[in-house]
Amino acid sequence: MESSTRSEERGAPGGAGEGAAPRRRKRVVLLGATGSIGENTVRVLRAHGSELELVGVAAHSRTRALLEIAREFGVRHLAVFEERAAAELRAAGAGVLPAGAILHAPGVEGLESLALLPEADVVLVAVVGTAGLRPALAALGAGKDLALASKEILVLAGAHVLAAARRSGARILPVDSEHNAVFQCLQGQERREVRRVILTASGGAFRDWPEERLAEARVADALKHPNWAMGPKITVDSATLANKGLELIEAAVLFDLRPAQCAAIIHPQSIVHCLVEFCDGAMLAQLCPPSMTFPIQHALLYPARGGRGAEAGLSLDRVLGLEFRPADEGRFPMLRLAREAMERGGAAPAIYNAANEVAVAAFLAERLPFLGIARVTEATLAAMGAAPAAGLAEVLAADGEARARAERLVAGGGA
Repeated sequence: MESSTRSEERGAPGGAGEGAAPRRRKRVVLLGATGSIGENTVRVLRAHGSELELVGVAAHSRTRALLEIAREFGVRHLAVFEERAAAELRAAGAGVLPAGAILHAPGVEGLESLALLPEADVVLVAVVGTAGLRPALAALGAGKDLALASKEILVLAGAHVLAAARRSGARILPVDSEHNAVFQCLQGQERREVRRVILTASGGAFRDWPEERLAEARVADALKHPNWAMGPKITVDSATLANKGLELIEAAVLFDLRPAQCAAIIHPQSIVHCLVEFCDGAMLAQLCPPSMTFPIQHALLYPARGGRGAEAGLSLDRVLGLEFRPADEGRFPMLRLAREAMERGGAAPAIYNAANEVAVAAFLAERLPFLGIARVTEATLAAMGAAPAAGLAEVLAADGEARARAERLVAGGGA
């Protein structure tokens, strides 16, 4: 993708000839340090301590876990998103914070402050939802590489994020396992020769449930993902296939693809993370175990591969039987709605994302049945039509209106 390619000499570790001065470690800011992506990033940092240095960390509200990370890696710059948790940490004073630590402001301001740290080379944004948009834009605006795990950012404001990267020459390095896989498969390939990109989906917790049983699905059922250990929101998105819908939208933005070039397929083993089909009918696939340490390591060390990572790679014994199934958009209406939003364009992808966030939160709070997630999202999209998105302000306004409409639908018992 054009926006993610910059001279590979910049910041590339290793590779110097004999007698050359060793390159310094790449300096990393991690936003969302205590979530599932953050926890896997910490594992990568431990495995690659000679190549990567953590210089800033932020968490939503888990202050104890944040402090443990800061002490382990000697991090001076910290931020807590939730204002009450940040106030409690500030009130505790110097006796709790690591020596010399600086606690940045709560909320988005603190995330932006960390993203702009002068010493940072790469900012990994793993903030759930759209709260990472401003920090992502800030990092790119300052010329820092953006390792992006929050798919909602590109769904909400992809054109603006790519424009910020082009202006500064910074790279966008995808951390989502599927987009990182596509990124790897497209290295050295001519984009005009790409026929389509196929993202794989595990099928989530309900992939083997009879369709008529889905009306009975409970929160505890949805959170039993068969392959991945993830946070509750994305685990529910996996069960509805909304996460794959968001990823299709993101892939179209990130790799400059038409909606018709983006497809999804069920792959229960989660070993193949993408397939890229070229105009001659040949396909390239990327395979690795279902662990986020692999795409995180690739993004943070890029363009180098680094040595052995935080865990072992694939054993061929595990890939002897790989299964693929069609992704039924009747059974998974969130996938159909994502495709319709892609084709409609404008602010429709942002509306899809916002309505889904509200509906999933309501489901997790047991205010909405599982099948109500798709109903609320579809009704919100239908009500708002083809909202314009000429500028970022219009996109954000559509996002806010979609959330308000979806909340009203939830309060009324769903669509």
